Amino acid sequence: MSSSCAVLPSARTELFNPVHESRFIASTRPFQCNRSKSVMSRRDFAFRGVAASGLSVVGSSLTTQPVEGVERLPFKPEGYNFWTWRGHKIHYVVQGEGPPVVLIHGFGASAFHWRYNIPELAKKHKVYAIDLLGFGWSEKALIEYDALVWRDQVVDFVKEIVKEPTVLVGNSLGGFTALVAAAGLPEQVIGVALLNSAGQFGNPNTEAEKSEEETALQRFILKPLKEIFQRVILGFLFWQAKQPARVESVLKSVYKNTSNVDDYLVESITMPAADPNAGEVYYRLMTQFMTNQTKYTLDSVLSKMSCPLLLVWGDLDPWVGPAKANRIKEFYPNTTLVNLQAGHCPHDEVPELVNRALLDWLSTSTSEAEASLQTV
Repeated sequence: MSSSCAVLPSARTELFNPVHESRFIASTRPFQCNRSKSVMSRRDFAFRGVAASGLSVVGSSLTTQPVEGVERLPFKPEGYNFWTWRGHKIHYVVQGEGPPVVLIHGFGASAFHWRYNIPELAKKHKVYAIDLLGFGWSEKALIEYDALVWRDQVVDFVKEIVKEPTVLVGNSLGGFTALVAAAGLPEQVIGVALLNSAGQFGNPNTEAEKSEEETALQRFILKPLKEIFQRVILGFLFWQAKQPARVESVLKSVYKNTSNVDDYLVESITMPAADPNAGEVYYRLMTQFMTNQTKYTLDSVLSKMSCPLLLVWGDLDPWVGPAKANRIKEFYPNTTLVNLQAGHCPHDEVPELVNRALLDWLSTSTSEAEASLQTV
């Protein structure tokens, strides 16, 4: 995402690259759906980003009843397991035995967002769910965030913790992270599953912007003023988005069936905000990583992959519509596409359908890929 002096990235080039299409295949529980406009204002994007980043919610009246008939991962405020990576504490969950699967959460979420998927997948697989650096129960490191940081984290996690051929599964930001990690570790990643993945295709008609040498005025006056302005605006939005009504509203805007927007979900998102570095991490994500995404494109990453790809897509997503899934499938033929009537987080909204799609695909496509890998 390119942005010269804007506080937040342009809605037309933001991370989720929203597109819409009205095609639905797998039906779920009935509900009403009001489709959002495909272009979000910068203010709205900021609110959603802040809420997703983990802010304080006080006095929630939401319910905590689990999905009927689906086992749920117990919530542990202290976390599950920790691994030290490049001097930083990384949180992860591991359950089950069998061929390994690594789950990667989206922006602002954590391993607990896979609460309804881990127990079910663990009946046939050894399931890992990792918190990306800067999110969840992992350390809020004060570093320069970049997609390659999370790529390296996942690659090293597979090498040091998993230690065998695995499948990467990612939602939103975690989906794009899974792609770049798979491209960087082809000998150990035997399949990738994307759930409403972030990322965008490159625009061949747009010439790369040429960097100009900074003048003294730009370096010593304009750039400091820009940073001050960004901090003031983002600080205000950060404070405003802490209000319980705003956080609940944002969560419900991407869960078209809002019954799973409960205390468990809210607490798993808001607890990490207690970290004293959480605000600074959010600022760095919004001003650095989130505004510098055009150099990482889906087509450039997919062109480096050879393993099977599964797309499990919530077609009612107000941020990432089904047109993106169709375009990925056209670009990368070794793709299986499953469309669901769900929002941006189908794995938590309709977990029973996502679990079924993942297990069916894992039992066929990836077993064939693993067999071919063993014969090489």
